[in-house]
Amino acid sequence: MRPVPPELLDFLDRHGPFYVIGHKEPDGDCVGSQLALASFLKRTGKKAYLCSAGPFTRTEIMPFESRFSSVAPPEKHTERAAALVLDCSSLQRIGSVAESLPKVPLAFIDHHAAGSAAGDVVFIDDKAPSVTVMVLRLIEAMGGKPTKDEAELLFFGLGTDTGFFRHLDETSSEVFEVASRLVAAGASPKKVYSMMYGGKSLFSRKLMGEILMRTEPHYDGGLLVSFVTLEDQQRYGLASRDSDTLYQLLLGVAGSEAAMIIRQESETECTIGLRARERVDVGSIASTFGGGGHRLAAGLLIKGGLEDVRAKLIAAFEPWFTKR
Repeated sequence: MRPVPPELLDFLDRHGPFYVIGHKEPDGDCVGSQLALASFLKRTGKKAYLCSAGPFTRTEIMPFESRFSSVAPPEKHTERAAALVLDCSSLQRIGSVAESLPKVPLAFIDHHAAGSAAGDVVFIDDKAPSVTVMVLRLIEAMGGKPTKDEAELLFFGLGTDTGFFRHLDETSSEVFEVASRLVAAGASPKKVYSMMYGGKSLFSRKLMGEILMRTEPHYDGGLLVSFVTLEDQQRYGLASRDSDTLYQLLLGVAGSEAAMIIRQESETECTIGLRARERVDVGSIASTFGGGGHRLAAGLLIKGGLEDVRAKLIAAFEPWFTKR
């Protein structure tokens, strides 16, 4: 993993107050990194505003929604104000917050290789398993240590982006060293696991059953594809989405190398979630359609009806199953 760049430390020292911003449709890593970093900045005497366009539809992050503003609050003293954009590397990804954000210096902190960050400071480390790990290293580089609450938030983000460590391999000893430091600071793996996978509604399990029933195999079972319609979401509610468990089940099928879930957002727009085991680079597939993510986990928003989008994305996987 990359060391924290000195220019970021200087940026944090010179500026304040800070707008601490995450991407729209936040997840545990995004929310956890924002909350922990804002908490630490406040402990150093800096003012920090938590901003997110939402929506907070994931069960595990719903309890945190009230701590965020969907707009950048007005600030009387903006001469030293700055924005910290976490878990994404483009202002396009922060959604409606961008409309209210004053013209201030920007620093991007992200672990996704895809994107076109153009800020005063850019700290991108695609070897980091989560942005919360980068925030921990930033706190430590500033001579600090996380509080118990901060450590738990950081562990929450790490658990989210690693599938509670399922996605790590034999090269991940440094990640477990980070996890150990967070536990030593007071984070409870048991509590974080419960946050991530507990509290699901019966509707979420019924929706998952329907998605699994309509799953279709392609490329001799190497790619498993399913979808969520507008009618599904109206019947079961947005809070019934539970994609991590769903991908885990699909990639556990013998012979599967990749899984794709298409979520219909409107009659003319779909969100695509992509996951892979080892062989397929879904990050590169997502990037060809304007999306992004990692080699084994990526996503995108695409224009088009459900059937057209499904055919187009399935075709994009062909080179990965025909080349040897």
